[in-house]
Amino acid sequence: MSDGYGIYLLDELEPLGQVSLRRMFSGQGLFLDGRMIGILIEDVLYLKVDTRNRADFKAAGSEPFVYERMGREVALSFWRLPDEIIEDGDALRAWALKSKAASIATGQAKKPRPKVAARKPARKRR
Repeated sequence: MSDGYGIYLLDELEPLGQVSLRRMFSGQGLFLDGRMIGILIEDVLYLKVDTRNRADFKAAGSEPFVYERMGREVALSFWRLPDEIIEDGDALRAWALKSKAASIATGQAKKPRPKVAARKPARKRR
């Protein structure tokens, strides 16, 4: 994977908020304000898709990211970003914002974990 493509994405998406790439499996996760909005695998960017933006991806001739697991193909809710969008910074940011909305909508709100009282070391009995 080329570092240049990742740097390009970070530079282009920086005006939207806190953007980062984190190594995951065979690629990297693309995060915007703490939400995973995409995956970058072998210099191909796949963005998060739901019912609100799936039609945009279909109209552009895009397809979902698919991998094989136990002899079966598994399609994720991340679709390949069309090349013409990647090259247009304004369009890239607009599609990234839609993917952030998809990530928020499909993600479950995390319930705060209850605080666990610190355990005191057991006393030795005499």
